[in-house]
Amino acid sequence: MQTRDSKLWDLGSIPMIQPEFLGNILATASDIALVVSETEIVHSILVNEAEQNFGNLSHWQGKPIWDFLSVDSVPKLRNALDLIKSGATIMHSIEINHQDQAKWQFPVRYSVHRLGDDGHVLLLGRDLRAVSEIQQQLVDAQLTIERSYEQRREQDVHYKMLFATGVDPVFFISASDGRIEDANPSAHALFGLADGDLKSRNFADLVHYSGTPQEFIESLSTAAVSKTPMDVDLSGGAKTAQAMIQPFIYRASGRRIILCRLTLSQKVQSAENALMSGLMSLYSHGADAIVFTNADGVIQYANESFLELINVPDFSIIRGRSLVDYLARGQIDLAVMLENVRRSGQMRVYSTKLKNDFGRRIGVEVSISRPDGVDHGYVAFVIRDAVRADTMRNQPDMPNEVQSGAKVSELVGSATLKEIVSETTDIIEKICIETAIELTSNNRAAAAEMLGLSRQSLYVKLRKLGLISGNDE
Repeated sequence: MQTRDSKLWDLGSIPMIQPEFLGNILATASDIALVVSETEIVHSILVNEAEQNFGNLSHWQGKPIWDFLSVDSVPKLRNALDLIKSGATIMHSIEINHQDQAKWQFPVRYSVHRLGDDGHVLLLGRDLRAVSEIQQQLVDAQLTIERSYEQRREQDVHYKMLFATGVDPVFFISASDGRIEDANPSAHALFGLADGDLKSRNFADLVHYSGTPQEFIESLSTAAVSKTPMDVDLSGGAKTAQAMIQPFIYRASGRRIILCRLTLSQKVQSAENALMSGLMSLYSHGADAIVFTNADGVIQYANESFLELINVPDFSIIRGRSLVDYLARGQIDLAVMLENVRRSGQMRVYSTKLKNDFGRRIGVEVSISRPDGVDHGYVAFVIRDAVRADTMRNQPDMPNEVQSGAKVSELVGSATLKEIVSETTDIIEKICIETAIELTSNNRAAAAEMLGLSRQSLYVKLRKLGLISGNDE
């Protein structure tokens, strides 16, 4: 017998199956067998006796097959039945979900066969609940792994935050060789080192101990087991001080680790606390304005004196804004100051003007530095009112003013007043232009804007003062 392009047994190759045996064969060869009429009614149903999970499905007979399918399975079976009715042979299986009055569902993989010219269709199915359960277990296992991974990441963040913000110096030390596995920023600051410089160093090198490094580590392990603190003298860093070590020992990845938390003596702590208190008082109540920005000039902190200079009632109004918004020459001033502090770490005096949101301007002198010494860290601006500074400099008893007056008076009698004024004006003009060129790193466009000149006027004055030749433009 040949069916379309599929090569099957020829007629007569096997004996005819008697009807009383056919049902048993079908029920044994599949978990469930359905005969569906041309009108899509369940004509008969056979269930493998070894499968007890299906229960009694005899009530399906005489009812439309669609009554026992989930919504998403209807199009699959509809397409298969349409192909059978068109005379096609379906060589692949289809997976559909049965449901019985929406109380329970079970997935079945069916092969679909045409029984004859009367339009009846035979569905031979295999129960997929075992496969579905395994798949669900795999999904649950994957979700559990994902949750565990997220929990571990959260715990890592908690650990890193606690580790980084801890006030006491903390060390993780290998109990086998005494080398430092990790240390928090407070530990590095205690010895005047940058973050990461303590890693792999021998912890015994940081303390005074009469014995060998191995004996010191053994003493630490013994103290950790007995939960007894150790008093030591620190050495090898920015300071020598007494401290108490509280060691804890534990295992991680098959290795013994000693966690050591240091507590400095009360004398050292009191001195550091007093210095910190004094610095905070200077910042909060000092006469000069103090502003901390990031490396791009965005304001991070500012004291009350700065708020008074720009007439702002509360710091929250300016936090996150650029310092450019409060400089009279805007980006030019900020670029000059940041470039100089980037190259040399500080800039002693820079004269400019501050402006507020109402347009008021005030002359100021600014000192800039990088407190942490790194390019991406904070930049500190100390700003003082130049009007008050000029008033003090203009007092008659100021030595510099007297000397300047004396130098000018020496010219009287040797030149006319017009010549004296012209000469001193040229000197001052030359000093101002040279300073602007230096501050802007020879950026003449920026220097011209800083001096309030057009670029053409600046070149005229540079040639006049002999600062450039005719071919340097």
